Amino acid sequence: MSRVGKMPISLPTGVQVSIAEAHILVKGAMGELVQALNGLVKIVNENGSLKFEPIDETREANAMTGTLRALVNNMVTGVTKGFEKKLNLVGVGFKAQAQGDKLNLSLGFSHPIVHEMPPGVKCETPTPTEILIKGIDRQKVGQIAAEVRAYRRPEPYKGKGVRYATEVVVLKETKKK
Repeated sequence: MSRVGKMPISLPTGVQVSIAEAHILVKGAMGELVQALNGLVKIVNENGSLKFEPIDETREANAMTGTLRALVNNMVTGVTKGFEKKLNLVGVGFKAQAQGDKLNLSLGFSHPIVHEMPPGVKCETPTPTEILIKGIDRQKVGQIAAEVRAYRRPEPYKGKGVRYATEVVVLKETKKK
């Protein structure tokens, strides 16, 4: 069986889980999330911890056990603490400004870029060259961060562009005469 799937998820106080036949609902202080269930995995809620067991001993059931356990663990973490991604803008004149559910970006193009945030995801700009994307759904937060980064990826010669805060850009050496 999957090593990840064997570990139970302990539910913190204030988190409620309801398991239906087709989906699992996790409610917490920051909101609620729903995940579709797979028929190959059985979820048992006993004494404030969730245990995941494969229905049979097939390879697909074992794989889905670990996958579903990781998704539900991310849901529990999301409704208690939330997730955030930090992006940095590197380049002369590159700046960002959050206005409500929109993110305005000036990335050296002839036009400004306006990125709309989906429901459940918020963005902040503590400084004009930093972007914080926050939300309770880890997949949505990561996807929005990837979309914003895709507007101007870091280029390999000067390193200019939108990058994750933890990203290291290895610069190439320029052509020699």
